[in-house]
Amino acid sequence: MDYKKYYRKSGISNKNEELLLPSQIITLQTMRPFKNLGVLLIFLFVLQDISGQIPPGYYDNAAGLNGTMLQEALHDIIDDHTSVTYGELWDLFELTDEKPNGKVWDIYSDIPGGTPPYQYTFITDQCGNYTQEGDCYNREHSFPKSWYGGEMYPMYSDLYHIYPTDGWVNNKRGNHPYGEVGNASWTSLNGSKLGNCIFPGYSGTVFEPIDEYKGDLARSYFYMATRYFEEDNTWPGSDMFNGSQPKAWALELLWDWHETDLVSAKETGRNNAIYDIQGNRNPFIDHPGYVESIWFYTDIPENPNFLSSISVYPNPVNNILNVKLHKKSDISQIRICLTNITGYPVETSIIKNDNQFCINTSLLRKGVYILRISNLASGLTKSFKIIK
Repeated sequence: MDYKKYYRKSGISNKNEELLLPSQIITLQTMRPFKNLGVLLIFLFVLQDISGQIPPGYYDNAAGLNGTMLQEALHDIIDDHTSVTYGELWDLFELTDEKPNGKVWDIYSDIPGGTPPYQYTFITDQCGNYTQEGDCYNREHSFPKSWYGGEMYPMYSDLYHIYPTDGWVNNKRGNHPYGEVGNASWTSLNGSKLGNCIFPGYSGTVFEPIDEYKGDLARSYFYMATRYFEEDNTWPGSDMFNGSQPKAWALELLWDWHETDLVSAKETGRNNAIYDIQGNRNPFIDHPGYVESIWFYTDIPENPNFLSSISVYPNPVNNILNVKLHKKSDISQIRICLTNITGYPVETSIIKNDNQFCINTSLLRKGVYILRISNLASGLTKSFKIIK
């Protein structure tokens, strides 16, 4: 798989328009005593060359695996990381979440491509008390600590799910799941919302961050599901997770966010900085395709001749999805099943002796679907990922 396609192109979001990654910025700060510009430029050139690289062989033990076996292998790779103290997070945020202007990179107040309503200075503006937005920043457990049992290490200080955010917004979010809001009961100054969930499968109160950071948070959650895989026997869980594993509706939501808000330079820099601190990486930032390989892997046998005899178009689809079967020998008895990514059917039909048909998708919400085409006579199956 060509993972380059998972990374945004510069210009879509100011998350990618920065010249230096967070880990490079803090290194630059530590080099302020340099007065010889030539020496500094040479040092920065070397730094640029080595920064942002996945260590050679880091994911070798996961090669060729899918499903639970891949998740187990990745768990073993990123397990037993160096655990810092909760108090150390204040200083470490300067390594992981610093904007190029030296301010705190607060995902609950940032406005990519625009001017944030307020910005925080490290240490000076940390909470403390707050009575409104813009008072101070604190430590947001994007995966709330009540979901894993409270102040328990190493989860309690694991930087991959902890972000510096506005204290007031953090308090408003509480331990509500992330989701997509219908009627907002409260909206932050950057557009994050609290309200009833309209994403299929859950109707309770949720917190919705702005679109530009949904993928970041989804990949933090996929990290949690993998780093703490089978280490969650005592976790209370939540409306969104069974232990460390996402529930069906949450998996579909996180998949949508992962697919639509792709890995940014900000995330890559943060991943590298946390690796320097904890000694482990977020696999879903390094290899976004792991999400599909773990949670949406199917081992149904597929016949190459059957695969080449099918056309599905257009994809992405708007109102009508067309399916054409080119070989008469393959269409004696065909089963068509369109499901959401958790396997719930949204459209199913059986077509006999008809080599072209269409599926009305006009009423489906935007998202990712799976189309499975099976020849009941031969037992052959082909699956397609459909984008609406």
